[in-house]
Amino acid sequence: MVTVEFDVPFERTVKKIKDNPLKEKVKKQIRKIIEYPEIGKPMMRNRKGTREVYVSPFRLSYLYLKKENKIVFLDLYHKDQQ
Repeated sequence: MVTVEFDVPFERTVKKIKDNPLKEKVKKQIRKIIEYPEIGKPMMRNRKGTREVYVSPFRLSYLYLKKENKIVFLDLYHKDQQ
């Protein structure tokens, strides 16, 4: 079983979402990531080690620690704010 943690910026951002269909999309992607942790695109350079999944029009960033069998959801941000 995978251990799941939510980083503070991620929790704040998700709580601010007023659009219910968007919130459901985010929840659906979280469930997918928990089921298949390596589904996200691996990042490079200064964000190496993290992964991203596209949730229109946002990016969901997370860290998958394979040895510890742990997922840490880092942030949900707009592509333009990258």
